Amino acid sequence: MSLPPDSHVHSEWSWDTTAGSMADSCARAVQLGLPAIAFTEHLDHTVWRIELEGPYALDRLLEVAGPDGILTPPAFDAAGYLDAVEGCRERFPDLRILSGLEVGEPHRHAEACARVLSAGRFDRVLGSLHALPDQGGYAEPWGIYPHRDPHEVMREYLAGVAEMMAMSGMFSVLAHIDYPVRSWPAELVGPFDPTAFEEEFRHALRATARSGRALEINTRLPLHATILTWWHEEGGDAVTFGSDAHTADLVAHGFVDAAQMAEAHGFRPGANPFDLWGRADRSIC
Repeated sequence: MSLPPDSHVHSEWSWDTTAGSMADSCARAVQLGLPAIAFTEHLDHTVWRIELEGPYALDRLLEVAGPDGILTPPAFDAAGYLDAVEGCRERFPDLRILSGLEVGEPHRHAEACARVLSAGRFDRVLGSLHALPDQGGYAEPWGIYPHRDPHEVMREYLAGVAEMMAMSGMFSVLAHIDYPVRSWPAELVGPFDPTAFEEEFRHALRATARSGRALEINTRLPLHATILTWWHEEGGDAVTFGSDAHTADLVAHGFVDAAQMAEAHGFRPGANPFDLWGRADRSIC
């Protein structure tokens, strides 16, 4: 089976990717035989609280945050990034290299996001929900779990996904719908079971499908097959594949299993290897 494009990769142009390299990631994509790679760099405007110690005190975040644990994402250098993409296109002429952004909470920062998007052409724009309201500010799920019921946090996250779908039209792919599962506190509440949140997942997936957007199969953490079943049942037309790689060695990580799962759930490659994967029972544009 040929691997699909990796539509979610970060390089040194993402503020949290100190070890990333656009050129090395392109070389890795060529080595793997990928038809395309999309550099969807972080575009974040939400200011949020991070952990200063403990298992979630990540060096890449501590380097950016202030001593009070409040992280203000740096501005994105759109011009420099787009120049770098063009440079890699010249260096790797046989690899299709897509420009892109992973826009964090676009429904909360519409004007700021629009200004960056107007700076040039961005081929693949992902919409992401990372931070939720918490204690008068914002925090990521792993920063909220210690003082709130994780089940409530998960439900709030999925409701936030549906809200983002309704309020923003500046992205075409929903990234990592299962983002809170990455830090799910299984040692406290048991393993994550998506069926405990079926109604909430279906609501978010239905909103995504009705908006005409694609669902990302993010392989940073393998997407539970049940969620893909619900996506198909709720009318989802297309999927993309994203490693969410922040280093070159993780480009297309887990793609063999992800592609097999997508085919088993009724999604197929398009006529063009760069296309999204669409439903086998209907075609997509």
